[in-house]
Amino acid sequence: MADKLLFGAALVSLVFSESLWFSGDQQHAIFVGLWVPTILCFGIYLKLLKHSKND
Repeated sequence: MADKLLFGAALVSLVFSESLWFSGDQQHAIFVGLWVPTILCFGIYLKLLKHSKND
């Protein structure tokens, strides 16, 4: 469930970033676009924590 939620949040921020970019607000689009890899890395970190607790 958490994986799907984090992937959805990354997808929403990507779409929001692209909409900001094409509306002409490039500075904010770059800022929001940097959230995507951060959210995905956080999801990987949580998955690694879960995996290490199972060992």
